[in-house]
Amino acid sequence: MKPGRSGGGLLGLAAVSLLAGCGSNADSLHPQGPGAKDIASLWWWLLGGCSFGMAFVTALLVLAWFRRKSMGPGREPGERAGWIVILTLGVGVMIAGLVALFVVADVFTIRGTEAPAAAATSLTVRAVGHQWYWEFDYTGTTAVTADEIHIPVRTPVRVDVDTGDVIHSFWVPELNRKIDAIPGQRNAIELYADKPGVYRGECLQYCGLQHAHMDFLVFADPPAKFKAWLADQERPARAPASALARRGAQVFTQECQSCHTIRGTSAHGTVGPDLTHLATRTTLAGVTIPNSKTYLGSWIVGSQRIKPGNQMPDITLTNRKLRALLAYLDGLH
Repeated sequence: MKPGRSGGGLLGLAAVSLLAGCGSNADSLHPQGPGAKDIASLWWWLLGGCSFGMAFVTALLVLAWFRRKSMGPGREPGERAGWIVILTLGVGVMIAGLVALFVVADVFTIRGTEAPAAAATSLTVRAVGHQWYWEFDYTGTTAVTADEIHIPVRTPVRVDVDTGDVIHSFWVPELNRKIDAIPGQRNAIELYADKPGVYRGECLQYCGLQHAHMDFLVFADPPAKFKAWLADQERPARAPASALARRGAQVFTQECQSCHTIRGTSAHGTVGPDLTHLATRTTLAGVTIPNSKTYLGSWIVGSQRIKPGNQMPDITLTNRKLRALLAYLDGLH
């Protein structure tokens, strides 16, 4: 029986998806970078200001009710006094508050989240949204990844965001605000992580059937670890190490290379993600499933059951060919 054919396998996939959603740490109120901290601070000030405003208006209403009741008929304040209160508190204070809010938001928050100039940072990454995964190209290198981006900790990283099809939106809540990926236009954002960790990102613009399963992970690594990772990602794929893996490479050539790229081989497809270092990734299919042989096998023969409507068709393989293909893909470190 091929992986993913049983009901138990499908229930397992559903459970993993549910737990992944519940365990997401995509929380903009727990910022881990300067841009996200400015946004969180603005949110708390907004919450405090709105709460004060609501309490103030409520107090005025209660006060007016008590005064009206205590004065009795014919002793209400004049119309002029009422207009003074309305214009002063209802209009003047509101306009002043809105002006102050926009000034604070623009000068102290939004401008602080802008991307650094390309010449002002040592690392620029191009993020390309596809239906439904993210491609990350490291400018000035040959490194290309999918759904997982690595950055050095405590280093400003410029991310140029665009799209290969429809409008998407790039957002890492713990690191910075969102930015749209618009056809024909490249936008930029800064990623800066205060400490090492893994931060979840997502597409925040509805982009089709699998919009909800278009996440990505940001790995903030110590500089030395990041440097070693990037050097490894720049290398072409390693040659198959076993006879089974070599047969798997032949299966890949027959079934997969028209859609995928593996640098160092004849595979130069652009429809699906670059698979040169597939085995180094922790997840598959837009952070939908873990990257293991079992789940990878299920994805190859039944991707439409796992992520309906995605661009990869279900591939019919014999068990022998599937084992060989998995052996080859598992060696792409």
